[in-house]
Amino acid sequence: MKRTVVTVKQQKIDNDKITMLTAYDYSTAKLMDEAGIDIILVGDSLGMVMLGYDNTLSVTMDDMIHHSKAVARGVINPLIVTDLPFMSYQTSVYDACVNAGRLIKEGNANAVKLEGGKEFTTHIKAISNASIPVMAHLGFTPQSINSLGGNYVQGKSLDVAKKLLDDARAVEEAGAFAVVLECVPMVLAEYITKNISIPTIGIGAGAGCDGQVLVYQDLLNLYGDIVPSFVKQFANGTEIFKTAFKSYIDETKSGLFPTSKHSFKMSDDIFNQLISSDKSGNK
Repeated sequence: MKRTVVTVKQQKIDNDKITMLTAYDYSTAKLMDEAGIDIILVGDSLGMVMLGYDNTLSVTMDDMIHHSKAVARGVINPLIVTDLPFMSYQTSVYDACVNAGRLIKEGNANAVKLEGGKEFTTHIKAISNASIPVMAHLGFTPQSINSLGGNYVQGKSLDVAKKLLDDARAVEEAGAFAVVLECVPMVLAEYITKNISIPTIGIGAGAGCDGQVLVYQDLLNLYGDIVPSFVKQFANGTEIFKTAFKSYIDETKSGLFPTSKHSFKMSDDIFNQLISSDKSGNK
């Protein structure tokens, strides 16, 4: 069944945990769809895990559209949410609406995600009024890494905890259909979840959220540069991939690959005619 913002909201009501993973390409998205994922996030995390940047700040609209289109071609059922990258919406409400529209029209996304609370409620409202669903993102917001001073848990102090709660209520009122809570103390995330009507999706925010999201490279241990403490690695993809790559190299060099099984046949008669013709032509 095709997931929509309506079905995702219903999952909160039904206490049916929402599952979300990042994807950035056709083949990975197709596998996630077949596994039964609810939401695929085309995250600006692609800047780090796909493009090799140090952070998400260098990701462009063209990057997001390119990867969003690839993901959309691979899925049938999941809701596709695509990130608005850094400086694609912060500059003005107009820019926010135009770029959100591009992600829908050109990137074939079903919804967009943006970082920030009260300061972006006007943007959320305008995008929502343009019939584009918006997922909000609070807590640690990677696009604000320079102003936050690093990758720190958000909400440990009373003032910041109050702001997070106020921001969650503000984005709900502005029309967001869901909100990601990243690196938020679990008791605070659970309290926010119980006090707003839209679904919360946690990443490093505990089990009290309505759903969970992970970067798939973290889940599969494919991005060894950084392993956040909140990540559970469900498979050791690094070793699986390295073993396969090394086996390919070894078998190719030793002549074990390819065998006749991996090759195409040709009629002996035609091959002999070719040889005969070639020899005649070279005399």
